[in-house]
Order: sequence, then structure tokens, then C-alpha cells
Amino acid sequence: MISERLTKAILNNRLSHAYIIEGDSLTNKLEYAYDFAKAILCKDAPGTGCGKCRTCRMIEEETYRDFYHVTGDEKSVKDKDIEELQERLSRLPVEDGMRNIAIIEKADTMTTRAQNRILKSLEEPFPGTVIVLLAENSDNLLPTIKSRCQIVRLYGDFNKDAESEYLDAAKALIEKAKKKSYFFETKAILDEALKDRGAASALLDAIERVLRDDLLKLASNNEADNKELGFYLSGIRSVELARRELKYNIRDKYILSDLMLKIGG
Repeated sequence: MISERLTKAILNNRLSHAYIIEGDSLTNKLEYAYDFAKAILCKDAPGTGCGKCRTCRMIEEETYRDFYHVTGDEKSVKDKDIEELQERLSRLPVEDGMRNIAIIEKADTMTTRAQNRILKSLEEPFPGTVIVLLAENSDNLLPTIKSRCQIVRLYGDFNKDAESEYLDAAKALIEKAKKKSYFFETKAILDEALKDRGAASALLDAIERVLRDDLLKLASNNEADNKELGFYLSGIRSVELARRELKYNIRDKYILSDLMLKIGG
């Protein structure tokens, strides 16, 4: 379900030509973007999307001819991906919605060349076009791109699998760190959670979110212990450092193991 702000924009015919949907790796940004597209194009339930009509079903199945979804490869969205999208967006819409809608997944991984190319589409959009950029960190996008987009930040919108798989692991790891448990106990949790590189990023996001939530609860307590506050603040800083290290292709298990040693002191 999209936000009331976007529903009002659709119903009042005040849609922007470009949006950035930002959220961490556990947030289902793609599902949100699909719901947004349905809300724009659905005739039975404009502003929300019914999910049942021909248009909504075609968007879901990616058979709607004026709906484009760019995924790139495992590492980044390349210039050729955006070049192909631009060519498609230059065509007149053929369905009854009279709009072209494009979703660029992992937009914050676009190469500089690809970003400069999509910038041209944002500067001179074809009438009716809506371009949606999905990003974990919009700061990785050119300022000129951000200035031409409305930003929608998603919070706490986990998909069920990610919530059970990573949040539970994050909570368990933080409890082990608080108790200064033996490292082999922490390692067992990490080995179970870190199935691939994507899992490392998701687990980092989950650890940071749990630390932030606990910190906010603690900070609201007037009798909060400074040492405990320091534990959470230091932990959050360590997560940010680990996230930067992960971008440089350092082994993910090493990064997470080192992180838990830092958090546990």
C-alpha cells in the first residue's frame, strides 16, 4: 500500500515525473514501486490500485507494454541498461494509460555514465513518463539527479522472510555482544545467517536497525546509563564502518565477525 501523499498526488493529477524510493536492503522497495505503478494506471481504483483488474495483473506479470523494469547485474546498473530504457521511453505509450512508467532497481549502483544518461531523461521527460529509482542510499546518486526527484523514504517495511531471518539473528548477536559471550557462539549465528553477500548487507541493516531502536528506547529513559548509551552509539558507528568495508569486497564473514568483536568490546 502506497502512502497517502502519493495517493493524493495521483488523484489530484500532481504526479512528479521522477521519484526516488529509498530504504535499506530489508525494505521491499520493489513491491512498493509496483504498487505505485498500479495506483497510477488502475482505472478501477485510481490512487491505490485494485490489484485485480487487467492493468494491475499485467503490471504484476510485467506484460504491460508501457511498464519497464531495469535490474542491471549483480554489481551495478550499466550504461547499456539505461540506454535501452531511454530508447523505450522515447516511444509513445500503446496501452490505455497513456503513460510510460519505469522502475530502476538498485539505482544507487548506476555507473557514473549511466547516471549522466538517465539525467537527460529526467531533464527532458517525455510527457506522462514516471521514472522511479530504487535506492538503499540516495547519497550515491548525483546531486543533479536527486534535485529532480521527489524522495520517498520507507521505514520498517520488512518482508516476512527478511524479518524472521535477519532481525532475529541481529537481536541474538546483540544480546551475545552485551553478555560478552564466547566468540564461537556468535560465529554459529553468523554462519547460519550469512548465506551470500546479499545476506551480509541485510544483516548489517538489521543490526543497525535493532541498535537504533534500542537506543531510542533507552534515550527516552531519564535514568539511562551513559555506559549503556555508549554501547549503542559505538555499535552504530561500527556498523557504518563495516558497511563501507563491505563495498571494498573484503570478506563478508570477516567483516561481520570483526564487527561483533568491536560491539562486544
